[in-house]
Amino acid sequence: MLILPSVVRYEKRNRMNFLFVSRWGLIHDLAMQVQKEGHEVKYCILSKEDREVGDGFVQKVENWEEFKTWADVIIFDDSDFGDVCEKLRKEGKAVVGGTKYTDKLEFDRDFGTAEMKAAGLQTLPSWEFTSFDTAIEFVKSNPSRYVVKPSGDAQNEKVLSYVGQEEDGRDVITMLERYKKGWSKKMKAFQVQKFVAGVEVAIGAFFNGKDFILPAFINFEHKRMMNGDIGPATGEMGTTGFWASDTKLYRETLAKMRDRIQGYVGYFDINCIVNARGFYPLEVTPRYGYPTINLQMEGVLSKWGELHAACARGENFVLRTKRGLQVAVVVAVPPFPFVDPGAFKRFSEDAPIIFKKPLPEGVHPCDVKLVEGEWHLTGNSGYALVVTGSGSTMEDARRECYNRVRNIMIPNMFYRTDIGERWMRDSDLLQTWGALT
Repeated sequence: MLILPSVVRYEKRNRMNFLFVSRWGLIHDLAMQVQKEGHEVKYCILSKEDREVGDGFVQKVENWEEFKTWADVIIFDDSDFGDVCEKLRKEGKAVVGGTKYTDKLEFDRDFGTAEMKAAGLQTLPSWEFTSFDTAIEFVKSNPSRYVVKPSGDAQNEKVLSYVGQEEDGRDVITMLERYKKGWSKKMKAFQVQKFVAGVEVAIGAFFNGKDFILPAFINFEHKRMMNGDIGPATGEMGTTGFWASDTKLYRETLAKMRDRIQGYVGYFDINCIVNARGFYPLEVTPRYGYPTINLQMEGVLSKWGELHAACARGENFVLRTKRGLQVAVVVAVPPFPFVDPGAFKRFSEDAPIIFKKPLPEGVHPCDVKLVEGEWHLTGNSGYALVVTGSGSTMEDARRECYNRVRNIMIPNMFYRTDIGERWMRDSDLLQTWGALT
């Protein structure tokens, strides 16, 4: 049985009331951490299918609006809350969350690309479509290698993204034809973007409504389900990262968006392709990333409650982080990465999470509930745990992370065993191109 770490008790005058609002139940790991720091926490999940997620770890409430007066800080864990966040700020509430502008940056890919270009970022050519036939004719008339990305709500379905492999775009045409037959009702709008080779890297930092709080977090996503980056896209199966105060990567990406996102509060991330010719932003993520937030919890030494309170109040904050590198591995069960409630009930619902030795460090519950001191799977996606580790070298960080993974037993669990293996290649190239200086 896992023994949870003891709660750090603050003096009463330092205690704050935090209200977490989640669309899918993704943020209770952070809510737990804030609670361990001695604050009062309440947690609301909007999705009915995910209402049990986080049960037993923190106090749950059904209607968050009944507690907005009680809360000193209100935290929204996703995009598409911008309108609500702006109204709460006008009421004088300290809020971590988006704006209508940052929501549009993420959900309207064409708008996001145009805004980054206007801010001085070096964007790739891209075209927005609402018709598969029109997109197919475009690729036929302009043969090249492309990437297809859904826009709007459909972009949460990571399996719909496709990176073309053929230089003349033939495989992209085939994929668009398949999308037209099978996913036209779900994929109402999508972007076709010019492919460029290089190192894919993301950089993000917390924003306090006026400026970024450094250091920034430079991270590398592993999006495919299986080793070697093959299989269906999952969002992420693991991430590696490190903290850096000021780099050319930061100056050429995040720093240029500073004046455009005024009023936004929270973590702001730009995913890029970097090569010898420049920095090419792919997409903006104005919210927490998953499992990025879990990985950040491995590397941040400051108190998370104090960080979020400072951001929500527009205050400066000295963010203390570990040196070296951090690694996160997603541990999943069927039907992940697909949402299939029937399959989840048959193979994974209420399955126990067993720890061979008590080891709470670096184990972050996702679609999990706490019942009589034991962790059990819940929800319907199979996104079970994120396991993290850190070290002065990538080898040390990987060793700590995977030692923690091997301490876990869940029926039908699976995970990638190669997270972090491409670090030497990617970091060497970024150093050669001057991105990290």
